[in-house]
Amino acid sequence: MWRPVLFLIAAMNAGNALTMWVMPHTWYDMVPGVAMMGPFNPHFVRDIALAFGMSAAALAWGALRLDRTAAICGAAWPCLHALFHVWIWAIHRGAPFDQIALVNLTGIQIPAWLALAAALNFTRKETTA
Repeated sequence: MWRPVLFLIAAMNAGNALTMWVMPHTWYDMVPGVAMMGPFNPHFVRDIALAFGMSAAALAWGALRLDRTAAICGAAWPCLHALFHVWIWAIHRGAPFDQIALVNLTGIQIPAWLALAAALNFTRKETTA
């Protein structure tokens, strides 16, 4: 059950990384809340793309090779990123329930914590199912 979750989140992270790398300004303009964090910086966007790409690779490798350590490493960046966004939402934004919070929940929080749960819970037995 958990391997497909790892593959799905790896694909999501890879898609995000690719978009950030190939079309950084489009990504900056289309994701709610990003522009309010500061002016567009293609170097910074592409730095983050590399982190998402590495996360995608580690999650996919972990799922493919049944390597829990790789999967946990792949979930580490999204979880740290998610914690940072909780801090931004709660401390700097005053915890509003708005479109930015919804995008944060669906695009950052749920995938990050689901990836960690999947990494911690998948087993070698899943290959026989």
